[in-house]
Amino acid sequence: MKLKGIFISVLATLSIGLLLSFRFQNPVAEEILKSIPIVDSFKVIDSDPFFQSTYEVWLRVPLDHNNPNGPKFPLRAYYSHRSFTRPMVVVIDGYTMYTSKVNELTKILGANQLTIEHRFFSKSRPKDSIPWSYLNIRQAAADAHTVISAFKPHYQGKWISTGISKSGQATIFHRRFYPSDVDVSVPYVAPLNFSSEDNRVYEFLAKVGTDECRRKIREFQTALFKNKNAILPMLEGLAQKNNWQFSMGISRAYDLSVLEYEFSFWQWGYSCSDIPAGNSQPSVLFKHWSQVNPFTFFEEKEIERIRPFFYQAMTQIGMYGYKIEPFRNYLPDKKNITFEFTLPKDHTPRFDSTAMLDIYRWVRDSGNYILYIYGQNDAWSSTAVDPGTKTNAVKMVCPSGNHSTRIKDFPKPLRDSIYSTLERWLDIPVSRK
Repeated sequence: MKLKGIFISVLATLSIGLLLSFRFQNPVAEEILKSIPIVDSFKVIDSDPFFQSTYEVWLRVPLDHNNPNGPKFPLRAYYSHRSFTRPMVVVIDGYTMYTSKVNELTKILGANQLTIEHRFFSKSRPKDSIPWSYLNIRQAAADAHTVISAFKPHYQGKWISTGISKSGQATIFHRRFYPSDVDVSVPYVAPLNFSSEDNRVYEFLAKVGTDECRRKIREFQTALFKNKNAILPMLEGLAQKNNWQFSMGISRAYDLSVLEYEFSFWQWGYSCSDIPAGNSQPSVLFKHWSQVNPFTFFEEKEIERIRPFFYQAMTQIGMYGYKIEPFRNYLPDKKNITFEFTLPKDHTPRFDSTAMLDIYRWVRDSGNYILYIYGQNDAWSSTAVDPGTKTNAVKMVCPSGNHSTRIKDFPKPLRDSIYSTLERWLDIPVSRK
């Protein structure tokens, strides 16, 4: 009986594993990949059971799309096949690709999925070094266009682009330069910043939530500064345990993390009732702080990993800063703090405001068939897109939502409105589960 129980347990474990993922070679999908000239290599990888098969694909794309015969670099994509009769959802990533799992929109539409890594993240970059001058929204949009154009002849259904946060931004930028590549776009929680220190963020943080909650946040930040001598050793211990390195110095990382707390709190939707009182024990203050605002945001390996994001933020796509006025007694700074310190060494930052102003004019005047998804209390919603009245674009804001807001999180009447919009634009039924 004991052996039988063990056998059943192992069988159940294997069955669960098969339900979670599987590898299945698809001869037709592989023939498609072999026929695409820009495909360098591919391999079957673990696939969500929603799909028939999933492949990691490496493609060759121009470093400079204005010189298509010039140097190329490797760009990664995940290609997930479900059915040739179904739509294709293109996830236009803004970072490295985190997952090949089925996207929310892909499930809603019963679609195939093509996920495109952003240039110069992870190994989607030239081998030796990053040529920063080619990291801009036009070149990245052209990458997506090149990949979509390669796959499009093989899928005749509707094409939909989507992305979350910076990936949502990349979705908007691609659509601006290649409006006919897809039929519909659904960017989630995507900001449209006009400066490397967009002041609308400060205005939003001064009004979001209740007066009482904002007061508790400010008192908590002040308590972290007042108790720095007691709390800093806790951060030093955590840094040593995790092998974190702070090139700016751990004391400076401490201060910036205190300032980041406010933005992070609203971005991720924490509860005001969880904020400890300002006179709480240092250990209590530290525990809550570490839950809301992971210190790795300023850790050197993490900065290096996402440095292309910071480069874009400080040169084209914008960012927020930290207002120092409430904390002048605790900081050496004479002006608001921005993110120039994240830029590549020996690089002089110069923000090009014309790029986002061009995007703003386009979404306002010509950005049709775009469904914008936002969370009401998300700090990034401070610079949300306003599609205006000249287009048929739709902006949906989830009440009390945050940066994790998805379609499933909306109240049913608003969720049904989103489904109806997609059905009307795509002329196909959608799953309302």
